[in-house]
Formats: sequence, C-alpha cells, structure tokens
Amino acid sequence: MRMSVLNDALNSICNAERRGKRQVMIRPASKVIIKFLGVMQKHGYIGEFEIVDDHRAKKIVINLTGRINKCGVISPRFDVAVGDIEKWATNLLPSRQFGFFVLTTSNGIMDHEEARRKHTGGKILGFFY
Repeated sequence: MRMSVLNDALNSICNAERRGKRQVMIRPASKVIIKFLGVMQKHGYIGEFEIVDDHRAKKIVINLTGRINKCGVISPRFDVAVGDIEKWATNLLPSRQFGFFVLTTSNGIMDHEEARRKHTGGKILGFFY
C-alpha cells in the first residue's frame, strides 16, 4: 500500500544512486514528481528524464549522474514562511553551499532559493543534496 508516491520515487532514486546505477524507472508518475524532478535537473543533480505513457499511471525513466547523496520527503508538509526559509535550510541541509529543499507555493513548485528571490512562502515537499 502506497502512502506517498513522491516518497517512493525519491527513495528509489536514492537507492539506485547508492547502488551506482545509470538509470532508474519510477512508477507511478505524478505532476508533483515531474515538477520535483525538474527542479533537481535544473541544478544538475539528475540528467535527462522521460515520461513513458503506458495508458495507466505513466512511468518515468531517469538518467542518473551520481551527484545525489541524499533526497527525501518532509512529511507532513509543513508551512514555511519567507522568514523561516533560512531556519529550515540550516536544519535540513548539510551546509550553506550546497543542497536544496523544494517548496510548493502559489507560484508553483520551486527550490528555497527561488522562493526567497520571489519572496513567497509555501509548504515544504522535500530536499536533495
């Protein structure tokens, strides 16, 4: 029984990365997973990914680059105000130089630095570094 589709997806990415795999397949796919992967790809943590439509819940095939040390979901999805972004960053991420956590805001799904630039808060989805 699945609790969180995003959690399953990030776990399988993390496990495949630890095993040194070049590719990983994730099913089922969701809009949230696709946006989360887009943020990871923008920062160069994963390579290309393609969505395979199997007329069911879709699958995603992701090319891994070997840059992910850890990624995970924050559950429950806590509210994060703009002023609290720095506090969450120090709690979640290993250092100030690298790593991101992903927020879902009224302006879409984005990482914490972009949220700070756009001066918007939201709910926290997960992190990767």
